[in-house]
Amino acid sequence: MKADCLTDFCEYINQQLEATGLYLNPKRELAQGQNSSWRIAPEPFAIDQNLYQELKALGKTFLKFYQAANRLYELTCRGHLPSWIQSYLEQGKTELVLELGRMRRTRKDLPFIIRPDIILTEDGFVVSELDSVPGGFGLLAALSKIYCELNYDLIGGNQGIPQGFAKAIKSCAGKEDPLLAIIVSNESQDYFGEMQWISEALRQLGLRSVTIKPEEVVFLDQQGLFLKLNGQLEQIDIVYRFFELFDLKNIPKMDLILHAVRKRQVVITPPLKSYLEEKSLFALFHHPVLTHYWLEQLGEEHFQRLMKVLPKTWIMDNRPLPPHAIIPGLEIDDQPVSDWQQLKNTTKSERELVLKISGFSEQAWGSRGVSIGHDLSAENWSNAIDQALTSFPNNPYILQQFFHGKQVETRYYDFETGEVKNMRGRARLCPYYFVSDNQVELVGILTTICPLDKKLIHGMVDAVMVPTRLL
Repeated sequence: MKADCLTDFCEYINQQLEATGLYLNPKRELAQGQNSSWRIAPEPFAIDQNLYQELKALGKTFLKFYQAANRLYELTCRGHLPSWIQSYLEQGKTELVLELGRMRRTRKDLPFIIRPDIILTEDGFVVSELDSVPGGFGLLAALSKIYCELNYDLIGGNQGIPQGFAKAIKSCAGKEDPLLAIIVSNESQDYFGEMQWISEALRQLGLRSVTIKPEEVVFLDQQGLFLKLNGQLEQIDIVYRFFELFDLKNIPKMDLILHAVRKRQVVITPPLKSYLEEKSLFALFHHPVLTHYWLEQLGEEHFQRLMKVLPKTWIMDNRPLPPHAIIPGLEIDDQPVSDWQQLKNTTKSERELVLKISGFSEQAWGSRGVSIGHDLSAENWSNAIDQALTSFPNNPYILQQFFHGKQVETRYYDFETGEVKNMRGRARLCPYYFVSDNQVELVGILTTICPLDKKLIHGMVDAVMVPTRLL
């Protein structure tokens, strides 16, 4: 494709973004005229048919994983599985959050959006995290619409996300014409613009949808939650929550919203289940004591698929082990580890590991609360281990294998020079799977490509963010 054509494409994309409100609060000042807080690429990221088929199959596998994780918590609470599983998943939670997670009416409820973070490697890919309350789907939907206008054939097309979202909402609400309220907390305000965009796209498909702040909710006793629309009160049938469970005490009218949920006056999704939002689920998957459970629940095919793509993960439990015990699967120089302190006396190549807060914390999303072993000095790595262990009672950390992303090539528009430039980087793929009536559909893939000097791959002003197509 000619350079001037690529430039025209980028300028068109930038122009179309102006009306979307998807600026995502850039971390530094943008170039004059730039309407994105990321680098605009003239074309989507391309993946081959083999990778596409693997990603499609992964959706059903992760639905099975969520179902098994949900049942794991239920069985441990009922005393049918060891109590330490429940203890790990409840660590640091408030009584309110625990009570919400155990409501009988939502016992089988699961998130209808499944979004793994997938790092492309030289040997294939790994899934570094799994997000059940993800942002980015509004951004991907808007970008997909724009890139499709440039005649690119994308995975999910230009309506995959709005159509999949509408279908899932109707399924969750149990009615054909529900009123949906997407409630965005103050803590999540960076995403308000994309949630507004999604609501508008849903309205164009005939689904009544509004994006609001929690204080806009009107509560009527014995009836439920309402919104003032066109001067009249309309009852909310279903809430899509874009707020975190650790933040409940800071959210206006949350007591009224939760009262309506308890009284079955409104449906809420994703379900209020903190244990499904813990990164420590990966550690429980790899725990040898639970291997039989996962095999039984998942089946051989799904179990082996997860064994292949989920990095080994351990919960940073600060309680001492007996002398004869080891931390299963954790080794340094082919020697088993029996004490976390052994991790401090390691070379950089031996500590290709990452520390992350497991969940239920404002530091548990994005790139916050993350320490990469080989990227730190010995002293800073030692301090990070101490902090993780000290934090265990209230905010448990996980330790996870670190995988280097393979190098990929892309192009982006330089607003300073008005030119399209080449860039080498590492890619994270975020497939969005929507679940409706127990069926999983891959509705689009958002690819983020960060420069090679960035160890963590996430949305940033230096990153390219694009939809994905088939080669």
